[in-house]
Amino acid sequence: MSLQLAQDLDISTLLKVFCIPAATYGVWKYIEAKRSPLNAIPTIGHAGVLTSYITAFKWFRHGGDMLQEGYDKYPGRPFKLATVSRWIVVLGGSKHVDEIRKAPEDVLSFRQAVAETMQSRYTLGRKFDDVPYHVATVRSPLTRSLVGRFDDIRDEIVESFNDYIPITEEWQTVPAYDTLMHIVCRTSNRFFVGLPLCRDPGYRSLNETFAIDVAISARIINCFPNFLKPFVGRYLTTVPKAVKRALKYLGPTLEERLAQEKLHGQEWAERPNDLISWLLETTTEDYHRTVHDLVLRILTVNFAAIHTSTMTLTHSLYDLAVHPEYIQAMREEAEKIIEEDGWTKAAMQRMRKIDSFLKECQRLNSIGNMLMTRKALKDWTLSDGTLIPTGTFVAIANDAMNKDDVCLFHLTTSVSEADIEQEVFPDARTFNGFRFADMRDGDGELDSIKHQMVSLSLDHIVFGHGRHACPGRFFAVNEIKAMFVHILLNYDVQLENGSMERPANTCVAATVMPNTKTKVMFRKRKD
Repeated sequence: MSLQLAQDLDISTLLKVFCIPAATYGVWKYIEAKRSPLNAIPTIGHAGVLTSYITAFKWFRHGGDMLQEGYDKYPGRPFKLATVSRWIVVLGGSKHVDEIRKAPEDVLSFRQAVAETMQSRYTLGRKFDDVPYHVATVRSPLTRSLVGRFDDIRDEIVESFNDYIPITEEWQTVPAYDTLMHIVCRTSNRFFVGLPLCRDPGYRSLNETFAIDVAISARIINCFPNFLKPFVGRYLTTVPKAVKRALKYLGPTLEERLAQEKLHGQEWAERPNDLISWLLETTTEDYHRTVHDLVLRILTVNFAAIHTSTMTLTHSLYDLAVHPEYIQAMREEAEKIIEEDGWTKAAMQRMRKIDSFLKECQRLNSIGNMLMTRKALKDWTLSDGTLIPTGTFVAIANDAMNKDDVCLFHLTTSVSEADIEQEVFPDARTFNGFRFADMRDGDGELDSIKHQMVSLSLDHIVFGHGRHACPGRFFAVNEIKAMFVHILLNYDVQLENGSMERPANTCVAATVMPNTKTKVMFRKRKD
């Protein structure tokens, strides 16, 4: 009898321990939601405290459709939608891009948004967030080295394609995404860490899976309330295992490089021109000049480089297969320029038609339906008076913008201010491979520059805009372009069984992936 009573008391105590805090938390969130200024912003899907979770689960599979619905329903106006972990206020049009671009970091924070989205405190480690010096490394010494190291990039492209897609007279079928990912990983790491490590299957596999593991871990952690994230994150992070594996490949080289730097500084003879040197050039803090920290930065640069470039190149390959009418003109352009300039970065920059084709692929099939995500660290008011409260995430519906014939601009004159519509992409949902080449031949003073793939503009934000625009876009574009030109000049390409139907993209929340199951056929080029 007393044992049964004790068991009942234990159960009762446990229920109080867990249910009372949970109920208190639920009531607090309900009151907070009812008082929020977000209620004044129209909603796509359900707006209730509990029913919004129905929308949050729909977001995973239909995020792109929901963003398009909001963009069409509230043109030029903000709207909000629910995800599992937060509300996001979505904006559209060049006017809003410019407003986000101009907002100070202490008002709209890019770093805080990335940290929470990727849950980097748990997936990459708290110390990683404090000083992201690898971003400055990519922006400056890495980008500066493109000209001097382009021969290495070209050499690895040739060797990688020979290994994964040998040039044969007969058609051969390969899985497009996985094959291109191996080639991108090898080529990127030829530039980052050089031979022979870039060709090591184990090292390549480590870098290819690291980004996927981190992204999946972040997505799971984001499904839990903040007070549970430390517990969940502690058991989900894959970083310690990845760093341990990477140390096997990079450890001895890093120890030798650190010893040389300590002994001779940055000007010692035969100092390699690679990512390790560029990282050491960027940071002077002893704390970051350690083997462990450098390994983590190298993994992170790979994280940013491999999958985004692979997605862009795969999208471009699918478009090439279903739009063969552009092939001859692009081949002629590439052959003429390479004959004059060789395989150089300067040659890549002169290829306007190829640059335009790739940018058009990117416009219609971006790697995300929503970009320029920021977290409001203070209350922020839009020019139309809409209040974005502290703690709210804001972002741009870039895919919907890219597929809109017109874009909303904010015109300021000495007399007045007004919002105007301007046609940006005529017949926007139709693929026009030379759309941007024609724009570059326009009458504007800067047309030849501002319509390049790497250029930033308020109406086309696949690389973001402002001080937080993608710092690696120059490397990525030149690498993608060199691979694409290699394919053009050496292969005929078609989808499996000669299909002319472009494979449907796979969308998860705001991420847009090319179909990873699709196979593509290659054979030696036949004019």
